[in-house]
Amino acid sequence: MSFKFDKRKSKNEDVEEHDHDEEDDDEEEETTEFLVPPELRTIGLFGTVEEEKISDLISAILVLSEPKRKKIVNEDGTHTEEVQPLKPIEFMINTPGGNADDMFALYDYMRVKREVCEIHTFGLGKVMSAGVLVLAAGTKGQRKIGKNCRVMIHSVIGGSAGSFHNLENEMEEIRYIQESYLKALSTETNMSYNQLRKMIDKKVNVYLSAEEAVKLGIADIIV
Repeated sequence: MSFKFDKRKSKNEDVEEHDHDEEDDDEEEETTEFLVPPELRTIGLFGTVEEEKISDLISAILVLSEPKRKKIVNEDGTHTEEVQPLKPIEFMINTPGGNADDMFALYDYMRVKREVCEIHTFGLGKVMSAGVLVLAAGTKGQRKIGKNCRVMIHSVIGGSAGSFHNLENEMEEIRYIQESYLKALSTETNMSYNQLRKMIDKKVNVYLSAEEAVKLGIADIIV
């Protein structure tokens, strides 16, 4: 964020009366005008989806989605409040993915807040794994993607150690997370649950171009 600094000169004539032999002096005085930038409504997810970043993003969305109230003085001297329309939140995304729990925390919060304030997502560079759902969770029709951005979808990755029963328990949790991910992604895109299931059953990373991401409903506009 930067401030525009505009320096202008104005002439102020300062006339003083002296002896008739002296001429009037014109003094130039510098006046400085600061142009304050408009309200910054851009947030970004750059890097891994992790707890600290998601906490900061949720806090930022909370602040930016609060209604703006303006006090108005009526003719009779009384005061009323006018709720001003909220401008959209611009959400830039460039991520290799990350923690599924943190992804769902951000996704669920975006689902709630996009009902009161538009969230325009913008995929840049790479949007992978957990980041795909975040990109798709933007306001429909306002989800942008860079023409050179790469999108990647794959199955949930888990890592556990311990007893056989503990591993069985962890596998159940991984299955639950994967099912939840596929259901959420099918809700936010043009892809059906079965289509997504076939995609991840290939057991490889599935890479998509910006054009393919738009066709599948992960994004709406190529920039």
